[in-house]
Amino acid sequence: MFYNILQTRNLVPDVNLMKVEAPDIAKAAKAGQFVILRIDESGERIPLTIADFDVDEGSITVIYQVMGKTTKQLTTLKTGETLQDFVGPLGTPSDIRKLGTVVMVGGGVGVAPVYPQARAYREAGNHVISIIGARNEEMLILEDEMAEVSDELYVATDDGSKGHHGFVTDIVKDILDSDQQVDRIVIIGPPIMMKVGAGVTASYGVETLVNLNPIMIDGTGMCGGCRVSVGGETKFACVDGPEFDAADVDFDLMMSRLSFYRPQEKEALESYNKKCGDDCKCH
Repeated sequence: MFYNILQTRNLVPDVNLMKVEAPDIAKAAKAGQFVILRIDESGERIPLTIADFDVDEGSITVIYQVMGKTTKQLTTLKTGETLQDFVGPLGTPSDIRKLGTVVMVGGGVGVAPVYPQARAYREAGNHVISIIGARNEEMLILEDEMAEVSDELYVATDDGSKGHHGFVTDIVKDILDSDQQVDRIVIIGPPIMMKVGAGVTASYGVETLVNLNPIMIDGTGMCGGCRVSVGGETKFACVDGPEFDAADVDFDLMMSRLSFYRPQEKEALESYNKKCGDDCKCH
């Protein structure tokens, strides 16, 4: 079975959106879950968080950053072409319920998984405050979409080209220092951003959740590649997560494991570039 690509488009430099026809996955998908895709029979399996799902259309939307060989190869695929495998929904759905005020924080491409969660929290009756950030205005994604699903939206850029000049965590601290009641904070982005965010919120006693993105292969808990240390125990992000309590996560161990295969990843990308250039679909 092959999966039809319904839409592809570039959002910002090196970040692309792909909408795939997958009606069974769309019917079952919930915020916080992910899919694993494979371009062709000799391709690499990669996990991508579900950025949106449409039951009526029977579609799943993923957003990816071009980082290595497979994500670069994805950029060569066009509307009407197909993927060999598209498996999901995988992972435990996010804990969405009515709590009161929920602060959603997304950094870089991490805004993509924040979007369906922010929408779900608001649909559950929460007051949703969203904070999104990027290196600069050109790299911000889903700003209009986030505004639609949020009661309040704040923007931060590292260079000050839009919104707050600084980091998303600066705004989180400002909110926590105010007299506004906050019942939960959800932070999704680069591991270092989630680590810093967890450090900022630790002294305020507000429940803080993160979505982890370790190395992942099979997505069903069999290979152990996605293991992380949470509260001193080994957890598999693909089945126990990807959502965990930020206070319990060993971020340093996760970041160390993420770099383990970097030489091989670099070699695969260089080999692809040498063989294929920018436009070829070879593997």
